[in-house]
Amino acid sequence: MKLRGTTHGRKLPMDKLVLEDEKKHGAQSPALQKVKGQERVRKTSLDLRREIIDVGGIQNLIELRKKRKQKKREALAAPQEPPPEPEEITGPVDGETFLKAAVEGKMKVIEKFLADGGSADTCDQFRRTALHRASLEGHMEILEKLLESGATVDFQDRLDCTAMHWACRGGHLEVVKLLQNRGADSNVRDKLLSTPLHVAVRTGQVEIVEHFLSLGLDINAKDREGDSALHDAVRLNRYKIIKLLLLHGADMMAKNLAGKTPTDLVQLWQADTRHALEHPEPALEQNGLEGSAESGRETPQPVPAQ
Repeated sequence: MKLRGTTHGRKLPMDKLVLEDEKKHGAQSPALQKVKGQERVRKTSLDLRREIIDVGGIQNLIELRKKRKQKKREALAAPQEPPPEPEEITGPVDGETFLKAAVEGKMKVIEKFLADGGSADTCDQFRRTALHRASLEGHMEILEKLLESGATVDFQDRLDCTAMHWACRGGHLEVVKLLQNRGADSNVRDKLLSTPLHVAVRTGQVEIVEHFLSLGLDINAKDREGDSALHDAVRLNRYKIIKLLLLHGADMMAKNLAGKTPTDLVQLWQADTRHALEHPEPALEQNGLEGSAESGRETPQPVPAQ
């Protein structure tokens, strides 16, 4: 049963262009990037500059950045409690509510929908099922319930992503293992011909990458552009993952469709970086703060020259 309603839950709306952006720049929601960019503009305003000059110059800038990073860590570490569930659910649960419950971790809603005969493979207009959504969020109990109720473990959405791809995107190793135990294909391809290993590399999920490598998966599998996981790791400057891939025998000389090896990508990035340093734009001057705000990223991404 397919629904034509709106998609619920953070991070879920993703079209092919966003999938390609994830490949080039890692996992970043355009809306999230915009908000972050606006926030960085605010934080690097003239008021902040005056504050830095007044109370200690560059040393205070370092301290302020440390404090901001500490606040971010504390916010991420704080437990995220789902909205409370009702004591008893009366009346039928529609498909849209069922899919929303998979994001929010509402087990009683899931159970009610399934008990009333609803399909565990109910999906939205993007063909994303409750299994996709719960895998992204890491709701283990809901995943087990869905699989016990007959959910198709390798159900593909409109981008051919399975729950395994979404578990990698969400960074949930325990979900990856559960899906594998239930027969999920760890080498399944999406529209970009990316394997779950590719997705884990692009989103910086070190533990999941290490797990896949321990299983002996094809480390040199190539996507639609001929890029291996090592190409992606180098492009996105995933240093720990690069080391892991090399230790497990990734091919440093493998060429993509553009004829570039991972080493070539490093050299291209270095050339681009040197050019940027030698020819700074006016907005990138003054300690590089304005440039960070305009770009929406705090550090340059190693994207090869076109």
